[in-house]
Formats: sequence, C-alpha cells, structure tokens
Amino acid sequence: MTGGLALFVAAPLAGTALCYVFARNTALQRAVAVTVTLGVTVASVALLVHVDTVGPVTTSMGGWPDAISITFVADRLAALMLVVGNVMMFAVLVYAIGQGARDERSPWYAPAYLALVAGVSGAFLAGDLFNLFVCFEILLMASYVLLTLEGNDDQIRSGTTYVVLNVVESLVLVTGVALVFATTGTLSMAELPDRLAALPDGVALGLSLLLLIAFGLKAAVFPLFSWLPDSYPAAPSPVSAVFAGLLTKVGVYAILRTQTQWFPDTNRTLLLVVAAATMVVGVLGAIAQADIKRILSFHIVSQIGYMIAGIALGGVAAVAAVVFYVVHHIPVKTSLFLVDGVVEQDEGTSQLDRLSGLARRSGLLAVLFLVPALSLAGLPPFSGFVGKLGIVTVGLDQGEWWIVAVALTVSILTLVSMMKIWTGAFWGAAPERQRVGVLRHHPLMAAVTWFVVALTIGVALFAGPIYSFAERTADDLRPGPAATTGTGAP
Repeated sequence: MTGGLALFVAAPLAGTALCYVFARNTALQRAVAVTVTLGVTVASVALLVHVDTVGPVTTSMGGWPDAISITFVADRLAALMLVVGNVMMFAVLVYAIGQGARDERSPWYAPAYLALVAGVSGAFLAGDLFNLFVCFEILLMASYVLLTLEGNDDQIRSGTTYVVLNVVESLVLVTGVALVFATTGTLSMAELPDRLAALPDGVALGLSLLLLIAFGLKAAVFPLFSWLPDSYPAAPSPVSAVFAGLLTKVGVYAILRTQTQWFPDTNRTLLLVVAAATMVVGVLGAIAQADIKRILSFHIVSQIGYMIAGIALGGVAAVAAVVFYVVHHIPVKTSLFLVDGVVEQDEGTSQLDRLSGLARRSGLLAVLFLVPALSLAGLPPFSGFVGKLGIVTVGLDQGEWWIVAVALTVSILTLVSMMKIWTGAFWGAAPERQRVGVLRHHPLMAAVTWFVVALTIGVALFAGPIYSFAERTADDLRPGPAATTGTGAP
C-alpha cells in the first residue's frame, strides 16, 4: 500500500496517453476511461479503510532530499476526499457516456477527463506544496479543455475568463510556494507547521494571506468568485456536474489544510467576514437568476461560505462539521447538476420561463430534484441539516451570533431559490405538446442520477458513523507537533 499512492496519479495519466493512442476509436477510449476510473475508485476505498485502521500512508519519489522531495501522503482527510471524488468522477463519466453529447464523442474528451482525475487525486494526496501547485496546473489544463470542447461562442468566452483568472491564481500560488521555501527552507507539509510557527508574526501573516488568496480563487470565495457563475453554466451538464461537485472543494481542502495546521487562528476574523459575504452574495445571486444551471452555479458559491465559516471558527468540532459538510455537499451538488442535464436533454433548455409541469410528466424526476434540493437548503432529516447544525452549534458555543444569523438566513433564502426552480420547472401544467411520461434521456443518465441521489440519502442515513469519522479526521488536523496526520507526521 505504501508504494501505491503514486498510482492514483500515474494510472489516470497512463490512461490519458492510451486514449490518445486510441484517438480514432471512441469505444476503446470509453473502455479505458471507465476501467481506469473504476479501478482508482475501488483502490481509494481500500486506501480509506487502511488509513482509518492502520494509519497514514506516505510515498516519496525521485530520491530527492526531504526539503524538496516529491511526496504523496494519505491521511484520513486525503483518503476520504479521494473516495468521494473518485466515486463522483466515475459516476459522471458513465452519465456522460449515456448522454452521448457532442463533447463526449470528441477524441479529446476521455484523455482530458482522465487528466482531470489525475489532477484531483494528486491534489488530495500531495505531501509537498510544490506538488500541490503542479496538480492544480493539471486540473486547470484538463478543465479548460473540457469546458470549451464543443467550441461554441459562450464556452470560449466563459472559458477564457476561467483560464485567465486561474492563471492569475497559479501565479499567486507559485509566488507563495517560492516565498514559503525561501523563508522556511522546505516545501514538505510535514515540516512546514513547525517552520512557519518559528517565523516572525508579520512574515507568517503575509504568507498565510498569499496562500489564502490563491486557494480562495480556486474555492470561489468572495470577492474572488466572479469566474464561476459564468463559466460553469456554459459547460455541458456532465462537465458542470463534476466541476460543481469537486473543483471548488479542492480549494476548500487546501484552505482547510493550511489554515488549520499551518496558520491556526491567524485569519479568524477575516475568514468569518469572507464566509458571510460568500454566503450572502451567492444566495442573492441565485435568487436573481432565471436559469436552473445559473441558480445552481451561484449556490456553489453560497455553500462554500458555510465551509469557510467552519474553518474560521476552528477547533475539532468545527473542523469535523466542515469535513461532514464537504462529504454531504459533493454528491448533493453533483446530483442537482445531473438532474439539470436530464431536463436539458428532454426539454432542450434549462430556462425557467420555458419549462413547466415536469412533475406531471415524470414524478420520479421531480423526486430526484427535490431530495438534493431540500438537503442543500438544510432541512431535516437530510444530510445538509446535519452539516449546518454542526457549524451553527459551534458558532453558538463560541458566541459568534452574527455568523449564525447569517447562516440561518441564507438557509431560508436557499430554500426560496430551490422553490423558485420547483414552481417554475416542475409545478404547473405540462404544455399540450408534451405527453406525460414521454422523456428522451438515456436510461444510463437516469440510473446514474438515481445512484448519486441515493448516495445523498445514504449520507443522511449513516450520518452518525460518517460524523464520527469526521471527528477523528478533525482530531488528526489539530495544529502542533502532537498531530498525527499524514501531512504532519514524520
């Protein structure tokens, strides 16, 4: 197991190369992509079990000195994110095959998708700061290809904005990496907590803000979020689904790592203000939209605010709530975009003023939307309620009444925006030209959507064990030399 961590990156990259070899045979490309993503998904589950029962796993490559070694590390948090991420990547790939859209039939789709799998896996497993930067670059290149593969004007325009701002993020991050190495003499995440703690307060604050800007751009926090609501709706639905579920969470993951272990309590007030602004701006933007995909895109921003709030509050209880919230949010947000894909496939649009009566045409489709929508709003007994309750409880315990008030208000507004989709698209009478029960989407699309929605229900049903795991994960992430995480262990 110890030497196998590199395979989570190497296998998808090898699959990318193989897909280029089979560029003229879409069926073989699909077979390679499905086999590789399924393989890394199964392996990630085995890794999670191993890490939880035995302990962190570390792989060093290249024989470099510890200060600049290429290191992959799997602790509980990394392994958990790897499992959730790979399950979603596999599910969305199968969904895209079922949809059979023009972008998925392109010879460049499967290679770019597998490169995205490699980038996501590498980012979660990176044990040194430069390796994290490299994995972010892999993510950027693969996501830009997937975003603009159909080549229409909206995609090129949105994709240009996306890539320009992400190049800025890369510039900020590589600058931060260079300054961290210059001031501490290492890029190893195992050594950085002690080295950073020994720096003058002003230097440590500057480094923390630089990294926070870089990772905040990736996570789409206020005021660095403007690229997301324009970019994600322009992409095909499967691409939007995997972007919505995973890519911003890579940024949240990096913020959670750095702010919790490297700079504890350094930016608490700033992060709370950013979290509140992110929640409010995101939900107000969602309410103002008249397109399902744009509403859901703004909600990505809004929900990131809850995660940042938990990180800002700090402590084992808050971090556990954040970990649970991320686990809940990835399948919930993915499933909502998959439902939107079904709607677009059947109706040819996601504009609310051109939709009506979807619940009458298909009650099952209505259920597929309603379950994750209510979970996103945080209503009991769905998983979103558990995650928000954990963050709100910590806020009350710490006397941060104002952030609790913001979080609860935004939850109510989230429900309002979900009901806007419900009344606009699912409620009312179906147009006469549409017959009840006549839907045109591929059965694979429905099967995968049911699978992901079932996962959201499973998170709620098994909230107790998942939350217990989140608490063990949060305990691992405590700052200081006593921490036993993979990124803090020798």
